[in-house]
Formats: sequence, structure tokens, C-alpha cells
Amino acid sequence: LQSTINYETKKKIIKKKYIYELLDNGFSNQDIKIGKKVLSSKRITMASYTRDFEKDFAKKLGVKYALMVNSGSSANLLATFAAGNPLRKNSFKRGDEVLVPALCWSTSLWPLVQFGLKPIFVDIDIETLNINIHDLKKKITKNTKAIMLINVLGLSSDLFLIKKIAEQKKIILLEDNCESLGSRLKNKFLGTFGDFGTFSFYYSHQITSGEGGMIVCSNKEDYNILFALRSHGWLGGTRFYSRDLKLYDEYAKQNPNLDPRYIFINSGFNLRPTDIQGAIGHNQFKRLSKLKSQRNINRNLILNKICNSDKWREQFHFIRTPKHIDPSWMGFPILLAKKFGDKKKKFIDYLDSRGIETRPIISGNFLNHPAAKLYNLNESKEKFSNAQEVQELGFLIGLHTKKINKKELDLIHDSFFRIDTI
Repeated sequence: LQSTINYETKKKIIKKKYIYELLDNGFSNQDIKIGKKVLSSKRITMASYTRDFEKDFAKKLGVKYALMVNSGSSANLLATFAAGNPLRKNSFKRGDEVLVPALCWSTSLWPLVQFGLKPIFVDIDIETLNINIHDLKKKITKNTKAIMLINVLGLSSDLFLIKKIAEQKKIILLEDNCESLGSRLKNKFLGTFGDFGTFSFYYSHQITSGEGGMIVCSNKEDYNILFALRSHGWLGGTRFYSRDLKLYDEYAKQNPNLDPRYIFINSGFNLRPTDIQGAIGHNQFKRLSKLKSQRNINRNLILNKICNSDKWREQFHFIRTPKHIDPSWMGFPILLAKKFGDKKKKFIDYLDSRGIETRPIISGNFLNHPAAKLYNLNESKEKFSNAQEVQELGFLIGLHTKKINKKELDLIHDSFFRIDTI
């Protein structure tokens, strides 16, 4: 179900240049210039550019702390292991249940499994592509210790309500906002509702540093845990990097027989970015509003081109903006009308042949993937009808950060309406 294109077709697609890609030339000349400046300095490991990015990121989103990592996947890994860390007062433990939407990305899910949590899957709302609150409420039990939210392509569920439920039941809220940087719900940025919020700067996302990510929180103890876990569980780098030198001095004083430059206070990974990533990401972040606005303009141009066509017969279902959401679109999610469901493979192949790059909406219903079966993640064989509908009918095309031109609009229009004759 996951793959709609055979292997030989994929080889041809990889070799050719798309006319309409998921993202067209995501870097500005200034991005490249500042990346070269860092490289020329010969100081490319995480340093001042990364610190400045973190500081401005936290300030813009209205949180106390932001920590850059080498990918959004690493941000999810860090959030999970920080939330379950023994230094944290309210933490989960191996065997605890965590609720996860069935429409998810692999590295939103796998850190939870790798920690030892038991994922309980929740269906989505077909109108928002986000977690279904009614199904969520039904699946909360005394064993539920966490919820992994995934804000899909610039949209979200009612996070104020979910946050209220989580606080009442003392459930840890992890918010994967890798696809929704810059979106707001009632003027509050997505990614700032959870105990931890994660972001990705992969190539086709709202901003890009090629690879890179960020994790935010507003609790000092959480930040200190994140800081140690990001870099080997090591405290020594704090003297040169962190804004909290008291922690460094405290551990150094308590452990006089250890070299204070190399004190390990926790378990850890190496999830640090380079300063090249920090510099490029920061430069792009400064123009987030402009990039967001252009993507929204392009979405409206495509939507109007199709829906105002004399060929329009509701062949497609477009995900509309939920009430109270100011979206920062990452892509353009589309569902085929149900009567065309058996044509999806041919249609996606046709779009590819015409030079229009597509991809699934996240990964479709994740329970269909071989990895989910390998780890027996759906023991009860539960069906998730809405996530399955997205799997069978859904796909997305890109939204560019430069204004879409007439040739591209005509290409999309003409190619889309071939659905009637394929």
C-alpha cells in the first residue's frame, strides 16, 4: 500500500529533473554566503552562530529555551529520552503507554519504541489530518503517561483542549512540530504547547539548513537535561556554551577528583549540529514570515486555478484551514475523490511522468509498513479508517518559496484533470 511507483519507474524519476519539485532551490545567495563564511573560518563545529540561532528562535516562539540539533529526528529522540530521564521529576518509564497518531513519521514513533514505551495508536481527523480528539480521549487509561502529537503540514488539532486534558491527568505532552514551524493556533505558535516541542530544518520544510532541527522547552531543569543528552551526557562543554554556569561549578565542586572539563552527568548521544547549519538556519529563520507568506500565496493560486476551472467536478478534496489556525504550509495535501481511489497509482505515475514531484502525506497509515509489522505494533489488529483513507487517496505536492509561474500553474492544472481519463 505504501508504494505507488514500481522500482523501474523510481529509477527513471531519480535520474530526471522535475519541472515542479517539492521545493525549488531552497537556499538564497545570502544563505550560501554565510555558510561559506563559517567554512572559511575553519571553526565549523557548534559555536556562536548556533547559539545566536537558538536565542532568536526561543525569543520568536515565546519559550525560554531552544537547543539546536542535527535533525528533527534527533530532536524527537532527545525529547523522548529527556522526558523519561531519571533527573526529571515527572517522567515516564519503560512499559508505560504513549498515544500516537496512526498517521505519523517513522522517527516520531521510533524513539518511543527505542525508549521502551508501548505505543497505542489513535486515528486522525480526516478534515485536519491531525489526531482525532474523540479517539484520543477513549484511549487514555491509567497506564497512559505520554502523548506524542504530530502537527501535520502546518495544521493541528485543538491543542488547547489536548493540553488541558494532559495537565489534568499528569500526562507528558511531546509535540512534534517538524512540519509546522511558524503556524499559530489562536496566536500561540505550534510547537510551544507540549513539555517539549520539536522542529525540523530538512530541505523541503518551512526553513532549511539542509539537515538540522531544534527542540524547545520552558523549564530550566528540562533544558539542563537536554543540554547534557545532546552531547554525550557531558557537562564540560557547558563552560564554553551554556548560559547556566552555576550547574557546571556545582558538579565540579562536588567531584574534585574529576577533570572539570570532562564530567559526565547523564546518559547521552552526539546530536550536535555544525555551525554551518546554525548559520544557514538562522539566516533563513530571519525571513520565515516572508517564506510563509509566499507559500500561502502559491497555495491559493493553485487552489483557485483548479477549483475555478471549467473542468472542476470535485475530483479532489483539499484540506481546508481549520478555524483559529494561521497556517505555515509545508506542502499542499490533496485527497482524490473516493470514486478515483483505484486510479491513484496510475495518477501518481502520470504526475511523475509530467515532471510533478509528489510524496505521501507523511507516511500514510504507519501500521501498514513492514517495520510496524516487524515490531508487532498493532497486536489487536485495530483498523484506523481515516488514516487508511489518507493512505489510499492522499498525496501532496510542493509549495515553493518563490512565486509560482504561469507555466507551472498550467502544468498542474492540465495534469490534474487527466484524472478523468486515466
